[in-house]
Amino acid sequence: MTTVLTPASPMTAADRCGAQAYVRVVLLSGGELLFCAHHGRKFEPELKKIAAEIQDETERLTAVPASEEER
Repeated sequence: MTTVLTPASPMTAADRCGAQAYVRVVLLSGGELLFCAHHGRKFEPELKKIAAEIQDETERLTAVPASEEER
């Protein structure tokens, strides 16, 4: 039996969860993946196996803006 794979349709903005990306994964094989904080944490164990670098900016979610620090 021969399996024929048809090309997947191109991904669009509708293929993402809709949240802002806070985690960038640079792959060992080249390229990068972007994740919201939730999905970055969810997939972190597996991503570490294929990542050359993981840039995690999730601390920005709880950071106090400078304008509020001055009060």
